[in-house]
Amino acid sequence: MKQKFAGTIALLAWAAVVIQFFLLMKNRTAGPTETIIRFFSYFTILTNAIVAVSFSVLATGRRAIRVLTPVTVYIFIVGLVYQVLLRHTWSPTGLQMVVDELLHTIIPLLVLVYWWFYDDTHVHYAQIPKWMLYPLLYLVFILSRGAVAGYYPYPFVNVTVLGLKQVLVNAALLLLVFLLVCILFVWLRARKEVVKQ
Repeated sequence: MKQKFAGTIALLAWAAVVIQFFLLMKNRTAGPTETIIRFFSYFTILTNAIVAVSFSVLATGRRAIRVLTPVTVYIFIVGLVYQVLLRHTWSPTGLQMVVDELLHTIIPLLVLVYWWFYDDTHVHYAQIPKWMLYPLLYLVFILSRGAVAGYYPYPFVNVTVLGLKQVLVNAALLLLVFLLVCILFVWLRARKEVVKQ
């Protein structure tokens, strides 16, 4: 059951990322190379790809993923930010709507369920600074590239529209959310371990 569940998550994540790529290429508004770069500039895509790889490994049953807690944090943030900040910004239809729900709702929920019921990797608060590197480096990347290419994947980091000062405030708030969610997940895991004892 555990491996089948992991395999289902991996399959859904791979399918969602691949289909989203083809949809983006089909409806692109820039050249192929620029479109590919933009595709991989989305935290949603990068994180779902990480989920796809991680759960592909879990589905083999050969080894546990020691970084499953931070991966769960990242995909949880994908869902949270989308539901709170982005869902109202567009109304996809057809296949795009299906993929959108997979990337931002269904996969985050399935990963959270898997993490809670099947992952027993011990985590501690001292690991959190390492977990924060991914979102931090991501923000540096999209802001640096945006300054050069003029393209920002999300409206709350669009320096052209909001100005650098407001974007830096938004980025700091996002990093704070990441930090708080990391702390919450470590606390939840610690409470679960206590209950098991």
